Amino acid sequence: MRNGKIFKEFIKYVSFNIMGQLAYSCYTLADTFFVSSALGSNGLAALNLAFPVLCFINGTGLMIGIGGGTKFTVSKIRGEKDKANRVFTNSVYLVLVFSVLFFLSGVFLSDKIVCLLGADDTIFTMTNTYLQTMLFFAPAFLINNLLQCFVRNDGSPSLSMAAMITGSFSNVVLDYIFVFPLDMGIFGAILATGLAPVISIMVLSPYIIKRKNNFHLTKCLPDIRRLFGIISGGVPAFVTEASSGVTMLVFNSIILRLAGNVGVAAYGIVAAVSLVVVAIYTGLSQGIQPIISKSHGLGNKSDVKAIRRYSFITVVLLSAVIYSSIFFGAQPIAAVFNSEHNEVLQQIAVTGLKIYFISCPFVGFNIITSTCFASTENPKPANIISILRGFIIIIPMAFLMSALFKMLGVWLAFPLTEFVAAVIGAVLFKYGSNKQI
Repeated sequence: MRNGKIFKEFIKYVSFNIMGQLAYSCYTLADTFFVSSALGSNGLAALNLAFPVLCFINGTGLMIGIGGGTKFTVSKIRGEKDKANRVFTNSVYLVLVFSVLFFLSGVFLSDKIVCLLGADDTIFTMTNTYLQTMLFFAPAFLINNLLQCFVRNDGSPSLSMAAMITGSFSNVVLDYIFVFPLDMGIFGAILATGLAPVISIMVLSPYIIKRKNNFHLTKCLPDIRRLFGIISGGVPAFVTEASSGVTMLVFNSIILRLAGNVGVAAYGIVAAVSLVVVAIYTGLSQGIQPIISKSHGLGNKSDVKAIRRYSFITVVLLSAVIYSSIFFGAQPIAAVFNSEHNEVLQQIAVTGLKIYFISCPFVGFNIITSTCFASTENPKPANIISILRGFIIIIPMAFLMSALFKMLGVWLAFPLTEFVAAVIGAVLFKYGSNKQI
């Protein structure tokens, strides 16, 4: 009976969050499609150069939201209401600090960041427009991530999903209106993306205004220990999102040298699909986080083990479906974003899609393993896995493989990185998963 109940909870939370994350990731595909249709390969290259910064913004929001949400759930389950509210309040402090940092970067540093990203004179203006507008909307992205995570941990995964879907659907509609009828170019694309979290917050706001929520602001000064605890618990979520940005930055730098702007545009197609794929695994991980944290808070070790088992089986099934779809659909996927029918771009993108996504099962395993550790207040192994795959392995692997095999090496670097991280993660999981529940 207990296994049946936990399985129903698993299906409920996971399905809502995967659907929500899939919808949320649609802004990536919408931007990529409309920009490539309206502005061709140069617009696609500009979008791809600027997009890693959005990964860092979303990663920061998820770090605070999931790190705080985990602490909040454990405190709430243990009846520590005041402590739970202090967790939320300190999470808000973190959002305010990072919001100011990102916004000021947009005001004073956007052109310098664009130069660091590698934009040449051909695409500098488009890249700067996209980046600066994105940074101006950073507070909305962070607040949206925070509220969605806390609403989900407060027992309302369906509302969190509804907010994500509504924001994403509005982004697709506004993308079309701004880019085509209003002819606003790349500014229209990022304006639509920036308005999406604002609309999502509007969907969530009645839940808070009507005081249906169990998390509230309380009078307390920032607590350094609690702030670091929130950040530590959210590092895996940050690295999962930010690693996409790091990979894009490194790959853009290498591909610019090997294949120029056309190569970067082709990688933009692979990266857009990658963000959707990662969103599926992120949805799975965000779905299991509240129920693992709840079971951990109650001391139900058997439930934690059951949720982990269901998660790994789901990863295997999802990976088989995802990779099969991408492998056999590589040609039409690339063609959708290749409005100029550029044969070189098409060839590079198709090869990239087929090789890059061999990584699917390893990506899923790494994300779920990290989440299992972090959700049971055991962040060290989670952080090790996340930092290895997000920074330490991928950077030297990309440069080494590209030096040996050129573009083929670029595509191979990602699956090899995820495989090495998965082996290390399996070792940590074997020896560390039973130490805490």
